[in-house]
Amino acid sequence: MMTGLDRRKFLQLAAMAAAGVILPSCGSEETGTRYTNSDIAKLAQQRLDEGLRSGGGPFGPLRFNGYRGLAELPWFELDDNGQLHNVALDLPKAIDMHCHLGMSLLLAPDVDLQKPTGRVIHLLDCDATNPGCELDLDVYINRNFSEQAVDALWWGSAAQGLWGSSSASTQTIPNLLHEMDACGVERASIMPIAFDLPFGDDLTERWIEAIEIAGAQRRLIAGCSVHPQDPARFEKLRSYASAGARIIKFHPTMQRAYPDSDVMMELYSECERLGLIVFFHCGRAGIEPESTHRYAMPRHYEAALKTYPNLQFILGHSGARDVAEALPLAVRYDNVWLDTHGQGVSTLHDMLNQTGGERMLFGTDWPFYHLAASLAKLLIITEGQPDRRFALLRGNAQRLLSLSGASV
Repeated sequence: MMTGLDRRKFLQLAAMAAAGVILPSCGSEETGTRYTNSDIAKLAQQRLDEGLRSGGGPFGPLRFNGYRGLAELPWFELDDNGQLHNVALDLPKAIDMHCHLGMSLLLAPDVDLQKPTGRVIHLLDCDATNPGCELDLDVYINRNFSEQAVDALWWGSAAQGLWGSSSASTQTIPNLLHEMDACGVERASIMPIAFDLPFGDDLTERWIEAIEIAGAQRRLIAGCSVHPQDPARFEKLRSYASAGARIIKFHPTMQRAYPDSDVMMELYSECERLGLIVFFHCGRAGIEPESTHRYAMPRHYEAALKTYPNLQFILGHSGARDVAEALPLAVRYDNVWLDTHGQGVSTLHDMLNQTGGERMLFGTDWPFYHLAASLAKLLIITEGQPDRRFALLRGNAQRLLSLSGASV
């Protein structure tokens, strides 16, 4: 009989194979200072500490029954269909710097990105049951999900590469725009990931085209991605920039590339020349395969930040569960921005105090989670601070993207 641990490893291998993750890495596999026993111990300790500290910060306990439970907060209500809506008309229209769409890869049939459906099935769906799972806003978001929910995520990842995914079919442009409207989000950056697959690895092209077909260019900001092993990576970068891409997504864990490797440093030089913003997945979220953790340690990013001071870098998830190592990078380097998605309210409060909020960005990682799960946290930590609220929800993103102040 397959044990829980064996099942998890099997699911990870199936998903990794489907997503093209089982590939040669870029750079050395050596350990030493690249990934140490101390790193492993820190992640285990972080998971323990966040549970012990939950609810003990300046905002007290913040636990709700699912995403729908956020209607207990003063900014949200449930409509007649049980869907969450932002009802605070005085809030700044937000700019979400971290979104994706439904993925179809390899053999899976293409997701119809133009099709509205019923309720969005988020990849980590706290509303899958009624009442929903306990949603604790004072811990890193992935802590809220059971082993069964993470297993379902891995099965879904495999489905996205092989036979198609029922959840991915709900992660469409009309459904994203509907959730944005419900939450008071004006614009969102759409970021694909290049996996270096033999075929079906054209998310950038498909998503740029889908945004154009939907006529959603004023709402959805096109991003792009290239794999560091792709022989055509520089040609693709130039093509994507010409097509209007503003941001490039690099995912060291999924692409198995150290962010300070030679091949990556060459890519940053071209990104700088093309005026692209670099968005990194940064840090260990705790749900990815352990074999990939080594690539995302925050210290591996510093060479890029230092070498290219005129290139703007976003650290996705603010370093995730390695936020304690990522935050000093944002304090040290003026070209570093922090995507706030995933962090708990006490951590976000500390980040706001340490940085002044000048380079903190609202992000949601949709469709992994409901937009409101991230929005609620920023509203809580900026209550009574209208200037900082505006900066985090909108102003900083406007400045980074050189957008005008007017709403669409």
